[in-house]
Amino acid sequence: QGNWNGITGKIQLIKKPPVFIKNVKIFPDIQNKTLNLKILTENKTDITYQASLIIQVISKNPEKNQKSGQTKQIINIEKGLTSSSIQYKMDAEIHLWDEFNPHLYNLKVELKTKAGKDLKEVQFGMRDFKAKGSRFTINGRPLFLRGTLDCAAYPETGYPPSNEEEWESVIQTCKAHGLNHIRFHSWCPPEAAFNVADSLGFYYQVECSSWANQGSSVGDGNAIDKWIYEESERMIDAYGNHPSFVMMAYGNEPAGENMGEYLNNFVNYWKNKDPRRVYTSAAGWPALEANEFHNLPGPRIQGWGEQLISIINNEPPRTDYDWNNRLPADGKPVISHEIGQWCAYPDFNEIEKYKGVLKAKNFELFQASLKAHHMGHLADSFLLASGKLQAICYKADIEAALRTPDFAGFQLLGLSDFPGQGTALVGVLNAFWKEKGYISPQEFSRFCNETVPLARLKKRIFLNNEAILADIEVAHFGEKTLERVTPTWKIVDNHGKTRASGSLMETNIPIGNAFKLGIINVKIKTDKPVQLKLEVNIAGFENSWNIWVYPSDLPEVNQSELIYVSHKLDDKAKDILEQGGKVLITIKKGSIKPDKGGNVGIGFSSIFWNTAWTGGQKPHTLGILCNPDHPALADFPTSYHSDWQWWDAMSHSNAISLEGFSTDVIPIVRVIDDWVTNRRLALIFEAKVGNGKVLFSGIDLYNDMEIRPEARQLLFSLKEYMADKQFDPKVRLEAEQIGNLFN
Repeated sequence: QGNWNGITGKIQLIKKPPVFIKNVKIFPDIQNKTLNLKILTENKTDITYQASLIIQVISKNPEKNQKSGQTKQIINIEKGLTSSSIQYKMDAEIHLWDEFNPHLYNLKVELKTKAGKDLKEVQFGMRDFKAKGSRFTINGRPLFLRGTLDCAAYPETGYPPSNEEEWESVIQTCKAHGLNHIRFHSWCPPEAAFNVADSLGFYYQVECSSWANQGSSVGDGNAIDKWIYEESERMIDAYGNHPSFVMMAYGNEPAGENMGEYLNNFVNYWKNKDPRRVYTSAAGWPALEANEFHNLPGPRIQGWGEQLISIINNEPPRTDYDWNNRLPADGKPVISHEIGQWCAYPDFNEIEKYKGVLKAKNFELFQASLKAHHMGHLADSFLLASGKLQAICYKADIEAALRTPDFAGFQLLGLSDFPGQGTALVGVLNAFWKEKGYISPQEFSRFCNETVPLARLKKRIFLNNEAILADIEVAHFGEKTLERVTPTWKIVDNHGKTRASGSLMETNIPIGNAFKLGIINVKIKTDKPVQLKLEVNIAGFENSWNIWVYPSDLPEVNQSELIYVSHKLDDKAKDILEQGGKVLITIKKGSIKPDKGGNVGIGFSSIFWNTAWTGGQKPHTLGILCNPDHPALADFPTSYHSDWQWWDAMSHSNAISLEGFSTDVIPIVRVIDDWVTNRRLALIFEAKVGNGKVLFSGIDLYNDMEIRPEARQLLFSLKEYMADKQFDPKVRLEAEQIGNLFN
């Protein structure tokens, strides 16, 4: 995973005169258009010198490259350190710094004494970053932080880059995905990273290179307590003038009996000493009184340990929830901590990219395992199908955050993979910050951007006698109010045909979120099951949601009386098969032997972080893979990967292990296993048994069908297939093999 510790960048010795400028701190005051300067000089001699400080500001914007007037100050510099406070008046017109207009200035401070001259140049921006109520503001305007983590995972070198070209690539990639923020997990980036963020208008949360947990702690009198203060001083001295440096924490997820008192004191120390940014105790916890904002893990669709009882795995698909009831009562800004952690299958094409100090031995092991289980040819398909599910999970997480009134932001874990800790393939980008091929930045930024249309849907599965109801709102954190906007919407099918469309009332959209735009209420006329897409356009920003409409009354399947439906291979099923009949086995959840798939933790979502590091938290799986054109799915519209219409199936099923079966058994619907175990898993498969034919469903298609429209529709589709002559399995299994699947 590389290294969080050590030194990167330039290490050099610089010859200075005996009286020199040690440090310059710039405190912009945008209201009064002044700079409050704290200039620290050092005299290495025993002589007291009279010195002149000459100060000038130059705009770094090429179009506004004006110079401010010079200020000259005479001071006496005695032996040792001398601190001077100087107020510098900017020009009448100043240009503020933010993500939309990252205007930069250069401050030149020249020191002249009889001992020689010294010059220091410092880059800064005129900005005011504050916590105001439950939000952040930048120069008085409300701000929403859309962030990811940088965990110092750089496989080619093993350490972070220290040149601006590489940092520009990282930040531009983040911006292309709609982000405006990076949290540096337990470390402080080098100068180059700050310079690029300054120039591109990007916000940073920086931490004091500590993760005092699992063997370490803070507040207990250990050496780390003193070191954190010293390190934070060094960080502020080196990087405190950068406008991108807007937040600071001690570090990540602390431990210690006295950590609360220690971190309260730490936050108060920096709040009083340097108000140029906002401070919190730590990423993750605790939510202390001194905190100016909180990093908390509660506001997300699956938390650590929630497993199959999380919102995404335990509640039917909907988009009408938010985190209003998960925020602390103190009303301070909350950034959700490390949301997501949704995995995709490894991309084995990535192995050849490891040309530096790290080698992808983990991927080589996983690839060998997949081949040993006779599925090496499916590696790319597993990547794409699991990746599509991963993107669906991230969309749900991000939109819930954007829907939450008075919320301050989120920090993904993450936009890119983390190759350590058991291999956490949590990124839509790989560990090199490159695309994996299943979602583009343009697609991602539809639901993660400065302006995002949002739809509150109480459900995503409808019957054709029901109205599709959606409350449309918007999260808008752009540069200014959107004037005279007329939102439009349409519902299209998979062929691109518009089934319904309309406009909402013209309005002005202020900066903020949870701004209501109107209601869509429409019925879709169809006698066939259809997958549809609700698309909303607001001032050129588009977002969409897949929905499904099924017939409320399904016709009787032709020759359905010739299909025997059973929960297991009972005696009647065996007799029918011997007579050349057809049997649909639809299991009861929990009826499969542990070693035949019953011990597979199956759920709708992707794997959370990974199974190795989380103690095997469920789900253990990465969604489905199927051929959407298979005739068994003709009346159950689907893509090749999991989508929300599969939530019911994944919530009422056991995976079926085909490990003991011939490799010629090709599932109609596969379950993608964890990359460590790589078991051949099926959700639906078929076989000849005796003189007859079996369709085996690992999904319960019998119980509670009156409240499970997806299950009714899938059962209908499977029966229609079985009644047709296309139902002709190619592989023969023994009845005993089928029977041995059950407890």
